[in-house]
Amino acid sequence: MHATGGATGVAGEEEPDRAAKARRRVGPYTLITALDDPRTKLPVPERRYIARSADGQHTVLVSLPQQGSDPHRFLAEADGSRYLLGPCAAPARALAGPGEPAWYSRPYQPALPLPTALAVHGGPLPERTVRTLGVALAETLAVLHGQGLTFAGVSPAAVLLAADGPRLSCFGAVRAAAPDGSSRSGLPGLEAGSLPPEQASGGRPRPLGDVYALGATLAYAATGHTTPERDELPAAFRAVVARCLSRDPGSRPQLAELIGALSAERDVETGAGDRSAALLTPGWLPGRVIAALAHQSAAVLTAEIPVEATPAPPTRPLPQPN
Repeated sequence: MHATGGATGVAGEEEPDRAAKARRRVGPYTLITALDDPRTKLPVPERRYIARSADGQHTVLVSLPQQGSDPHRFLAEADGSRYLLGPCAAPARALAGPGEPAWYSRPYQPALPLPTALAVHGGPLPERTVRTLGVALAETLAVLHGQGLTFAGVSPAAVLLAADGPRLSCFGAVRAAAPDGSSRSGLPGLEAGSLPPEQASGGRPRPLGDVYALGATLAYAATGHTTPERDELPAAFRAVVARCLSRDPGSRPQLAELIGALSAERDVETGAGDRSAALLTPGWLPGRVIAALAHQSAAVLTAEIPVEATPAPPTRPLPQPN
């Protein structure tokens, strides 16, 4: 069951049936396949699986904490994500109950993690895709900052590409990794190149840290690296992305400036908060990525998952004839 074009299944066929079934259950869901392809070798802050409800009626994306991380901090950030707004927000819809191992879920839609999209495409994404990605993510971050929130987890692996636009996952990964004041460099799941320097050393996540992480993510989409040389970036947005990656937070651009710079060469006549809608038109994703999304969707739909039968209602014995 390789529904993501290379992601590994969650249970080996050689295992005894009982062990395999236990390993494939998370809360009320049966796991279908892993979302992330380990061959991309980029850290992912959480373990993500496509899964289906026991009755077979609902398909979801389930996230679990990385091995060795604090499940309580993980669940606290997942709970906080339920209130996220913005066009690219992917809030949790269900959480583990008291006493359960930590997990959270949200509705499934065909999507590829950004690193997988680059692998499928065969290298860095087209300039149009990177521009559109940047505008859509920046608009969502602007909404979150307006709520008084810092995402604290933007990274290539946190970005999921769907046909109708990107989604931001892994909310609060930096906060969940370690408390303020503790070094976060080298911790499992955190990608060093997209971790703002002030947060790597234990500083409190702040909005301009999200700007740094977004710049690193766009640099990755455009070059395959989160910390490329300046000349590796496309000339059209080299200056503004390089400023996002400034070690000095005060030198980073505001999100409105970043949105304007990324959409400047497009014929966009909508308001500043609606530019992504005008950019997310057919063709914003390259053909190989669209094909991979279709393949994933088909594989998930046809995955053979045991459905638990609903118990039959008790029957009253028929009267016996005299």
